[in-house]
Amino acid sequence: MHLSPDNIIFWQMGFFKINATMVSTWFLMLLMVGCSMLITRRLSSEQSRSRLQNLLELIVCTLEQQLKEGGLDNPRNYIDFLGTLFLFVAVASVATVLPIYEPPTGSLSTTVALALCVFIAVPLYGILRQGVLAYLKSYMEPSFIMLPFNIIGEVTRTIALAVRLFGNMMSGALILGILLAIAPLLFPIILTLLGLLAGLVQAYIFFTLATVYIAAATDTGKAQKDINRN
Repeated sequence: MHLSPDNIIFWQMGFFKINATMVSTWFLMLLMVGCSMLITRRLSSEQSRSRLQNLLELIVCTLEQQLKEGGLDNPRNYIDFLGTLFLFVAVASVATVLPIYEPPTGSLSTTVALALCVFIAVPLYGILRQGVLAYLKSYMEPSFIMLPFNIIGEVTRTIALAVRLFGNMMSGALILGILLAIAPLLFPIILTLLGLLAGLVQAYIFFTLATVYIAAATDTGKAQKDINRN
């Protein structure tokens, strides 16, 4: 049993190596790209639609509704990025039913990379929505004294986002391995189902937190009130 897929090395030459994290990540990317091409190549606006298209529309509509509830008034502008984050984490968890598969989200390097994507996307969306000066000004609200604290808050919540996902995914796999070693004939099915449910919950939490961060960065309500007041 491995604590992290980083420890499973398939090939190494000097400092360069290919481990299970890299292999499973590329496998997931190819799987998601292949499925998206398969589903979208014959999209139809008629009443008779394929089951895959109905499933895709259900996922997209559900995610858009969650984005609206999270404070994003135009979810179509964010569904590509946030939806991809959700699907990647969710598929990484669901794919654990495959034999000898190691989820990349069990590696701290993967969760840090996902959190860094959110860390970069938050100011980008904020600048696109509010403008550079208005967004930078938000770091000095309600007073310029808050500037270092707001910057520290941006960094720490990114770290927390990465560690939370890594800890939950790694601990779930560790507990599953221990219980399977104790009672291999009793727990597999139940624990597999619980593991899938926990993985989907973690994908939803990661998606929701990223939505809240971006919604806070793109909130122009306060700025608009200030303009109207002046």
